[in-house]
Order: sequence, then structure tokens, then C-alpha cells
Amino acid sequence: MGVKHTQGFTLMELVIGIIVFAVALVLFMSLIVPQAIRSIEPIYQVRATELGQSLMSEIFSKSFDEASNRVGESELCSSNIVPLCTTSGNLGPEEGGNNRESFDDVDDYHGLSESGGDIKNTLNQSVSLGGANLYEGFSATVTVVYDDNMDGIDDAIVGGSGYIGNTKLITLTITTPSEEAIVFSSFRSNY
Repeated sequence: MGVKHTQGFTLMELVIGIIVFAVALVLFMSLIVPQAIRSIEPIYQVRATELGQSLMSEIFSKSFDEASNRVGESELCSSNIVPLCTTSGNLGPEEGGNNRESFDDVDDYHGLSESGGDIKNTLNQSVSLGGANLYEGFSATVTVVYDDNMDGIDDAIVGGSGYIGNTKLITLTITTPSEEAIVFSSFRSNY
């Protein structure tokens, strides 16, 4: 009678199988998992773009300046006509008006900085989806400067803090939870 052999794996075959599995697992973890993590970036970018467009639309719905004629007549506030436009050193919210509900002109937004749960819509309501704040981890900052020659540089650097111009550069920076800064900028003219 012959010896009966049972079928199975030898110790050497098991060790080689474990090594092959480990190498495959390392490749999977180093190639696939980072891609899954990066796949959230487009979602952050879309949300940042939506927030930026919304805030920029809100800013553009306001008057050029506190002294602007709001009834559509031809007189503009300037350095020659009374009332004067706001000087470059005084851009920002008027006294006592540090919330967006009281902002009535473009330069009131100068210095605005909101983040996470502080980011609200025009009606001062939190923006949420399914009970979770849609912009948690995001931040938004706004700067407004005079830039008559539209070169992207604050004209007050040359003209001083008393400078008054006819074009304002609005720069809005939205920072995503992954620390990517997305910048929106536009000009608003005195017309």
C-alpha cells in the first residue's frame, strides 16, 4: 500500500503568499487611498465658488459709496463734488454697522472676515444642509481699495489715506478646509 498524501500548502507557499498580499496591500494603500482623500477637493472648490459668487453678488448689489446718489441721477460722489466719497483711509463699515445687515455700500465690506458657522447668507441665516453647516471649515475675507488704473494695486499707496477714486477693487478670498485659497476679484466703478 502507498502512502496517502493530503493536499495543502507548504510553509514556504504560505510565506510567499503573505509577502505577495502585503506588497499588494502596500501598493493599494499608497496609490488608491490618497486619490480617495483628494477626491474631496473638487467638492470644496465648488462650495468655495458658490460662496464666492454669492458674496460677490451681494457686494455688487450695494451702492458704490455711502455718499453716492442712490436715485440714478448723473452726479457722482468724487473729490470735486459734495458730498465726497469715502477716503481710502476710511473704507470699511460706518460707525456701529459691523454686521452685514447694515452694509449699504461696497466699501462697508472692507475688512469683512467670516469663518465656519459665522458665514451667513444676506438674510443673516446660517447656510445648512441636513442640519450641518455647509461652510464649516471655510473662511471668507474681503478687501476693498481704490484702483482707478485697474492695475490691482491700491492707489492709496501713492495717493495717501485721503485718496478718493472712481473705481474700487474688491478682492474676496475663500479658504477651503484643506487650506486652499481661492481668490475672486472685480472692479466696481462710480457711475
